[in-house]
Amino acid sequence: MNLKVPSFASVFVLCSFLLAGCSTTDSRIKNNQASFDAAPPAVQAKIRAGKIEVGFTAEQVTMALGKPDRRYSRTTERGTSDIWAYADSGPAFSFGVGMASGGGGSMVGTGVGVSTGNDRYEDKMRVVFEGGRVTAIETRGR
Repeated sequence: MNLKVPSFASVFVLCSFLLAGCSTTDSRIKNNQASFDAAPPAVQAKIRAGKIEVGFTAEQVTMALGKPDRRYSRTTERGTSDIWAYADSGPAFSFGVGMASGGGGSMVGTGVGVSTGNDRYEDKMRVVFEGGRVTAIETRGR
């Protein structure tokens, strides 16, 4: 049996296609250009830097940070809040080696995996909305 190892070029092309689907701040601004242009210069600068502040609209938060990984709803005596959670999505790498034998031959295989870490359940940031505006930003301490 002939084990074919993928070339660097084919791995690079595959990774490029996977990363092309990722949303960037610039692409999110382009998709909401009219709303971005209508914002004050200080708000535009924050969005371009991927930062948010109290008072931002949901659309401004989406331009700056992207779509939330999870959404929560909080109900208190004051009313209902919408909470957007952003996960710690740093890359995670793994490497594995396996061996098998049988039928007069043996095989060796290796693999490398890369993920965006979306299987983690830790929120790095929560954004609280009341009345369509950010009223609180919660971040995880280290």
